[in-house]
Parts: sequence; C-alpha cells; structure tokens
Amino acid sequence: MRKIILAILGVLVVASAVFFGNQLVEKNQKPKPKFKKQIKTVFVEKVQNVDIPIILSASGNLMAKNRIELFSEVQGVLKPAFKAFKAGTNFNKNETLLSINSDEFYATLQSQKSNLYNLITAVLPDLRLDYPVVFKTWEMYLQRFNMNKSVPILPSFSSDKEKYFISGRGILTAYYNVKNLEVRFAKHQLKAPFSGTLTEALVSPGTLVRVGQKLGEYIDPSIYEMEVSINAEFASLLKQGNSVMLSNLEKTKKYTGKVVRVNGRVDQVSQTIKAFIDVKHKDLKEGVFLEANLQAKTILNAIEISRKLLVDNKSVYLVKKDSILTLFQVEPIYFGAKTVVIKGLENEGKILVKTVPGAFDGMIVKINKKK
Repeated sequence: MRKIILAILGVLVVASAVFFGNQLVEKNQKPKPKFKKQIKTVFVEKVQNVDIPIILSASGNLMAKNRIELFSEVQGVLKPAFKAFKAGTNFNKNETLLSINSDEFYATLQSQKSNLYNLITAVLPDLRLDYPVVFKTWEMYLQRFNMNKSVPILPSFSSDKEKYFISGRGILTAYYNVKNLEVRFAKHQLKAPFSGTLTEALVSPGTLVRVGQKLGEYIDPSIYEMEVSINAEFASLLKQGNSVMLSNLEKTKKYTGKVVRVNGRVDQVSQTIKAFIDVKHKDLKEGVFLEANLQAKTILNAIEISRKLLVDNKSVYLVKKDSILTLFQVEPIYFGAKTVVIKGLENEGKILVKTVPGAFDGMIVKINKKK
C-alpha cells in the first residue's frame, strides 16, 4: 500500500510540474504582431516633351578686343602734350597720344631734303640739252618741292635712258634716303589708331625714351572679348554666332554676347577648348569677371529632370495605372550640374518628381494629388 501511495504522489507531482510549466510558457509567449500594409505616397507630374536648349556655363575676365601696347621706335625726350599722358585719359582717333623731341632728327631730315633738291637742280641744265622732252617735267617737280612738306613722288621715267641718267646722278638714292627719314620722323609722334582710353602710362614728360621701350597700353572701351574654357566633350556643340547670356557674380546685371571664335585645339592638360565671346555695354570695364551661359544647341522632344531621378544613368520611374511604379529605360542626352536632359518618354506619362526610398519595379504606390 505504501508503494502504491508513493507512486500515485510521484505521478501527481510530475503532472503538476508539467501543468505549471505549460502555464508559464504560455504566459511568456507574445502574440505575433499584425502589420498593416503601407502604401507609399509619391509625387508625379505629366511628361511634356519640348525643345530644350543646352546651356554650357563658364566664366572669365573681360579684355578689350582692340588693344595695343605702345612702344617707342625712336629715341628722345618725351614732350608735354595737349592731353596728359596718364592712365584714364581718353583720346579720339588720330589724336596725338605722345610726342618725342625730334629737333636733332628734323635737322638731319632737312639736310637730306636739301641734298636732294641740289642734285635735281644740278641735272636740269643737262636735261635741257640732252632730254628736252622731260626737262619741263623735272622743272615743274622742282617748283613743287617744299622743304617744309613731305617730298613729292618722283616723276615717272619716259625711257630707260632718262632712268639711267637720273639714277647715275644719285637722285634715286637721295630720294629714298629722304623718304626713309620721313617715315622715322613720323614715329616721333604716336597717334591714336582708334578712339579709346589709355589704361597704362609708363613714362611722363621729360623722360628720356629709348628705342624699344614700352610706353603704355591703349584700349578701345566700346567692345570687349571674354575667353572661356569649355569641356572638350561639348566641342561639337559650340557654334560660331551662338548667343551668350552673361552676368556678374551677384546676378544683378545681365548682358548679351556672341561667340565669335572657337579654338580648334584641345588643351592636353585640362581637356578643354577655348571659346571667345564679344560683348558690348557702356557699364563694362576691362578685367571684370563675368559668368557666361553658352547656348550650344537645342534638343528636340526631350524633358529635363533632376539627376537624382535617373536610375543607373539609364532609367526613370513612371507610375502606370495610377498605382504601379514602373522602371522605364530612357536615353540621356546631356548631363548638367544638377539636371539631365533625357529622351524616350511619351507625353502625358506620369514621372516621379521626388525620389522614393526603397523603390522597385512593380511597387504599389499612391499618387499625391495635392499641388
């Protein structure tokens, strides 16, 4: 009996342990969470293919298109002029920029003129006797000879005998010596080749000017040229005559320019090609820094989107049937700093305008209809 009672108690203890163990396990088990299926809201807009101009951005400094560096070809002391030879002085075309003392050189020129005059005078008696036909021509030339004016052109020869006779008397040599001195004498005065402004003056009145010495710089402030560097891959897009929109760094002033030249050589180091832009405006000055937007060419039937919307540089997401996100392959034409021009989409298609985290092809979405 004792053994039976102990066996029954053992069974009861084991059964109780199992029962209470199951109760504890059931209390510790948490119910499986029930997740509510979420559909992401997306922002879209309708595709409208238009003609998009490709704009290339560049920058550079303005330089006067017409500019000359002034150098002296003769020696002498700089003389005071009617207008001061100072930076900022304006001159009209053919007005004297500066004048170098030429008294000594003028005396030499007059001496050579006198020598020529004497040589022609000396041959007149021989011409009267040997060449009476041309005597009157040379006599009239001598009458027109003025020591204070440029030497007139020698009469043309009527025959070889006359030519040999005149040349043998040294008249031709004397004539061309005088003409050479006249050319050099004219270089003692520098005249403005065009109306403009003196931007640099390196000498002042009383300064001894030497041959080859730089005197200053002179520019035409009515038209400027800007050199810009464009990536070589866009070289084929640049065309002479294209219009250019220019602006200052603050974007407060805008100007219109035109591409006048495109260099045919690509810089091997930077892989850029240089383009030159002409611009006119009364407010512009040499050295001003401007930004240029060059219209390279126009892409027909394309749209421009953010580069963030392009997937693997070849696809974009469209929303089909107002709820299914679809990956569609496109053709990128031009990559800008923040945008890309693409082709291959049909009008009225709904394209994403904002990226969707975790987006995939076939994803169920909901279009945000609020503006």
